[in-house]
Amino acid sequence: MAARSSTAAPARPGTRPAAPRPSAVAGAVAGLVAGLVLVLLLVVIVRLPWAGDLGMHAATLQRLRHDLLDPGDPLVDADTPSPYYSPWTVLLGAVARVSGLSVFVVLRLAAVVSLGLLVTGVWRYTRTLGGHRAAPAPALLSLLFLWGTARFLWSGFLGLHSLALTVSYPSTFTLGLAFHLWAWLTGALRRPDAGRWQWLGMGALWAVILLCHQFSGVVASVGAVATVLAARPSRAVWPRLCAGLLLGTAVLWAWPYYDFFALLGAGNDLEIVHRVLYEDLFARFGLALLGVAALAARWWRDRWDPLVAFFALGLLVVVAGWLTGHYSWGRALPAVLVPAQLAAALEVFEAGRRGLRAAWAVALAGALAVGAWTQAGAVGYVVPREALPAAVAAEYRQPWTGYYWITPWVRYGDVVMAEKHPARQIPAYGPYTVAPGYPDVFLPDERRRLAATREYFAKGTPGSVRRAVERRYGVRWVVDERGALPAAGLRPVARGPHGQVLYAVPGGPGEPGSRVP
Repeated sequence: MAARSSTAAPARPGTRPAAPRPSAVAGAVAGLVAGLVLVLLLVVIVRLPWAGDLGMHAATLQRLRHDLLDPGDPLVDADTPSPYYSPWTVLLGAVARVSGLSVFVVLRLAAVVSLGLLVTGVWRYTRTLGGHRAAPAPALLSLLFLWGTARFLWSGFLGLHSLALTVSYPSTFTLGLAFHLWAWLTGALRRPDAGRWQWLGMGALWAVILLCHQFSGVVASVGAVATVLAARPSRAVWPRLCAGLLLGTAVLWAWPYYDFFALLGAGNDLEIVHRVLYEDLFARFGLALLGVAALAARWWRDRWDPLVAFFALGLLVVVAGWLTGHYSWGRALPAVLVPAQLAAALEVFEAGRRGLRAAWAVALAGALAVGAWTQAGAVGYVVPREALPAAVAAEYRQPWTGYYWITPWVRYGDVVMAEKHPARQIPAYGPYTVAPGYPDVFLPDERRRLAATREYFAKGTPGSVRRAVERRYGVRWVVDERGALPAAGLRPVARGPHGQVLYAVPGGPGEPGSRVP
């Protein structure tokens, strides 16, 4: 082998020498696979499978497109604020209002923007952690696949199957902004000449993140705190940092659509909903233990490593939630998982000798393969289920069929009596329901509405009681999900999937002689 010329140009300060061939090959393969996964997600966006909270976000846009300044509650006919009215959804509502596009088209556009923000944010942040140009691709794959051997679907968690269902949600947009915030903050802390406007901009961005999705905002905040602690900034930085925090706090206080700080006093309903986050932790997140080993190696090399600090702070929040019974703090689990997942990917390029890096690449590839198999059900959103292998089809979650079938009769703003499952979808088309399909921290009579709905559909409830509920809440339509409601006093108008029935309430628009649009 010929010796290198002594006249070769020296490496520029701050750059790293070319990676050994195993790392380069691993990066190239990861880039190809990541590209294929992104194509899959783009096709999923076109299909926009409906499962989970999509109806909540569609209902939010429905209200904003009809009244951008005073939209009221997204789900029920009440003049109350909502934390779903964030800077992002207000912008999307304005797009829907000006363009005339349906809310589902706007949600697809939101998904494309959110996915773009997420990918570019991961790329930027990963490059601040390790200079290798191939590192972002395996980092993205780790975020998507390095989870566990059991399927776990929840907004704010970036597993592929979960992301396929939540890519249009504000949580994905918010996490994309979070990665950009961490990258921006890391760069500012490394540059003594970073001006006050940069710090003020980061403060405003931090506030927007918290307003758009509060749980992901906690993850973003934990990552930002870890970044600052790991950087050990000079005294000159602290006044500018505090100025950014003050501006961000002012933005949170001034946001007109809901009282951000009132969310701190949310009731126990959120804790009950989130207790499940602390169950089956190994099955759901066990593959991320590879990243914990990588974090240990990073800590050995650098006691002030930002990913180690990020992981430690996130773990502190999650454990505190378990010990105190604040199970909603489990939504900070991505603050534990993201640094571990990124560390696992970066170790392919930073794990000492060439042989060690090659061995780590093999271990990571194996873990990613297991994670990809676990989440292979996401392929079902772009491939007919009957074309899938039986093992993959078993992991596929059938999307909801929706309630478009009621729209020829039910108009925007009509009140529909419906149980929980249909109540999660019907407001997406413009009507209201009596009780919200999701917890509503700002709705004062939420429990009363839920009790009225249970009583309405309970067996043996007298017709007079049902009529009283209809009058109290201005009910015009009833959707009987099980097809078992006594029809006395109601007129069947349409039948939907799985035996569901749409009834018109006496005196409503579906009655004989009324004009049904």
